[in-house]
Amino acid sequence: MGDRAGLAEFLRARREALQPEDVGLPRGRRRRTSGLRREEVAVLCHLSTDYYSRIEQERGPQPSEQMIASIAQGLHLSLDERDHLYHLAGHRPPERGAASDHVSPGMLRILDRLTDTPAEIVTELGETLRQTPLGIALVGDADRFTGPERSIGYRWFTRPEVRDLHPPEDHERFSRMYASGLRGVIGVRGPESKAARLAASLLERSEEFRALWEEHQIGITPHEVKRYLHPSVGLLELSCQILQDPRQSHSLLVYTAVPGSESYEKLQLLSVVGVSAPV
Repeated sequence: MGDRAGLAEFLRARREALQPEDVGLPRGRRRRTSGLRREEVAVLCHLSTDYYSRIEQERGPQPSEQMIASIAQGLHLSLDERDHLYHLAGHRPPERGAASDHVSPGMLRILDRLTDTPAEIVTELGETLRQTPLGIALVGDADRFTGPERSIGYRWFTRPEVRDLHPPEDHERFSRMYASGLRGVIGVRGPESKAARLAASLLERSEEFRALWEEHQIGITPHEVKRYLHPSVGLLELSCQILQDPRQSHSLLVYTAVPGSESYEKLQLLSVVGVSAPV
């Protein structure tokens, strides 16, 4: 059943404790409330202001698990706070660890500040959980994919257009990297894991993946500099820095170019053009 009053009180308390700069929003000049406004939380949670307001006012139907997940992420809740929110809403909290899509507040705060940099938060299977605007402009909006296609490695072997984002001479390296990376995750998570199911599907669908899988390669990493072929600005050469959250098996990938280089100038142009490449 849940605790409607407790849910409303908890949401109000968390909203009032957050400042706009905590979640990557501008403060503005005429701000009377000490915390976030309801309409700001609604935007962060991808909900309508009316829907969110009804929850805080103890009105409306019981929020679904999907809605609670969006609210927990939008309010930058910790795992303990997220689980408490699920209980208040009358749902069982999702499992933690590698299978969780809930991004830690600390990692979200870092991402929120990378407004002028391509960056994304991904799972160990290459599923994109969050992107900066420039990250979307560079590689496209990954949020539209569902099921196994959420994994960039899976899309690499099943959607030929994905490879258009990289020069042809780099394709073999990417293929071997994705295959070996998936094998490494299965080694850690086991034969009954989500990674194993992903591999089983690829073995059925991709002849190239089957051939690479039989080689049992492991530990193949990308080149130090990744090359992208963007339809609007052309070739970019970008370095990728990685920050890992071992508790959630998530990684923050930040793409940078050498200042003054041609790729740096193209990134500046891309921030203005803002045209998404196909994913």
